[in-house]
Amino acid sequence: MPGRLDRIDLKVLRLLQNSGRLTNAELAETAGVSAATCHRRTQRLFDEGFIAGVRAMVAPRKVGKGALVMVGVVLDRSTPESFAAFERAIARLKFVLDCHLVAGDFDYFLKIRVGDMEDFNRIHGEQLIALPGVRQTRTFFVMKEVVDNAPLDF
Repeated sequence: MPGRLDRIDLKVLRLLQNSGRLTNAELAETAGVSAATCHRRTQRLFDEGFIAGVRAMVAPRKVGKGALVMVGVVLDRSTPESFAAFERAIARLKFVLDCHLVAGDFDYFLKIRVGDMEDFNRIHGEQLIALPGVRQTRTFFVMKEVVDNAPLDF
């Protein structure tokens, strides 16, 4: 079971969440600890799963993926088997950024990045509606991204 987090651990997490490119020396100075202590603490945060990973945030428009689409999915059956089949299939689709099992009008809500509406139309017709158990989809094209991937507040 992971250990408790003290104020220095929380500060390191906040700093890394805001800028994953900080060097250990910069992180240690800002957190007010030695470089060795900072390295040990950061490694423990990784080892205990408080930091799940570090990656660059690519600007979608710069790589031709400027259209953000949210898709609500309704399955034809609400059984563990149909959920499992859908989840296995959706996990293989590289254009799906997020997939969440939700309560309410949909079974799943997807976050998808594509180049444009034509690109989405092709993907929808060829891949999304062909997923196991899909009865209905409802598509929402994002007009403006107001808050996206905000840091966790803790």
